[in-house]
Amino acid sequence: MSVHRQPYMVVFEEDTGFKDVYGGAVGMVAVEAMRITPEQNSNTAVVFSHPVGGGSFLPMVNALAHAGHHVIYANTRFRGNDTALLMEKCVTDLGAVIAHAKEKFGYQKIILGGWSGGGSLSLFYQDQATGKRLQQTAAGDPYDLSNANLPAANGVLLLAAHVSRAVTLTEWIDPSITDETDPFTRDPQLNIYDPTNPNQPAYTAAYVAQYRAAQLARNRRITAWVREMLADLRQSGRDNHERAFCVHGTMADLRWTDPTQDPSDRAPNSCYLGEPIVANDGPVGLARFTTLRSWLSQWSYDDSPADGLGNAARVTIPALVVNNTADLACTPSHAQRLFGALGSTDKTHVNIEGADHYYIERRDLLDGAVAHVSEWLKTRDFM
Repeated sequence: MSVHRQPYMVVFEEDTGFKDVYGGAVGMVAVEAMRITPEQNSNTAVVFSHPVGGGSFLPMVNALAHAGHHVIYANTRFRGNDTALLMEKCVTDLGAVIAHAKEKFGYQKIILGGWSGGGSLSLFYQDQATGKRLQQTAAGDPYDLSNANLPAANGVLLLAAHVSRAVTLTEWIDPSITDETDPFTRDPQLNIYDPTNPNQPAYTAAYVAQYRAAQLARNRRITAWVREMLADLRQSGRDNHERAFCVHGTMADLRWTDPTQDPSDRAPNSCYLGEPIVANDGPVGLARFTTLRSWLSQWSYDDSPADGLGNAARVTIPALVVNNTADLACTPSHAQRLFGALGSTDKTHVNIEGADHYYIERRDLLDGAVAHVSEWLKTRDFM
């Protein structure tokens, strides 16, 4: 089935105290979107988004359009760069694209397409659209979402999704780094890539508990430092000033070296960025380059408002959770936790056996996954 691609911009104003990303006038926001439609009309649009965007050519996004669905991919203002990303503003951007889709294209029903990191964004969005709205960011800066246009969605797809950026980073972060100012001096007892570490796979339950506690402690140490830096800036009258910093060691999940942890069909000693020991300190790891406010909004375990499980508990629309069993990023427990947390009475969990995160290694499994999504949409009159 042929499809038509329509790139467009959604431009809107927001009340903000200072310019925190890119150029242009203060208070003006322009977000990119891509509408992908087959020949037949539809009153329903599947709207995908991701905090850093750039997914309008993803296999699943394209395949759904070729299967007869109207699809919109909404980039946030932080497209391709999450160093200053605020999850609260991603919600505003997604809302602007959804409102535009309803007002300009006439869509009556909206299905949130939560792919990968877009899953927790979708849940955060729906929670804000239907519940008590935030009036400030995680850093305490004024940002009133009660004034934002956030049309509620009618359903949500959680496709190869993780529970949140903050939880995922915490589960991946290297706890052997105990001093952020000396990140390459590491505790060998907690360094899973150090051959002298006496704790080797398969890890004992006691070691797993120790390791997970150390990961959480590191996340919280960084958060404490971030809050101290912000307080110092504000006390000196520099309320809108920022500090950028680097976080080393962010790809050291026990799952990568021990396949008995969260078992699945994934290949051992690999991750979605390649070889884990290399990706651990590579330039494109999670939270590698970030800022004070962005850390609190998207990476802080205790502070990020995009809490997939907490948000999910307040989401009651129909939901489909799809788990790819060979996924190197979003392992089965993420899908299980999301499914269990959802407040929906109409929720469905599907496994796509052998599928990787992007359907790159097993492109032959994509049609089956799309068929599951299409059937789910059809039976709920979302076609």
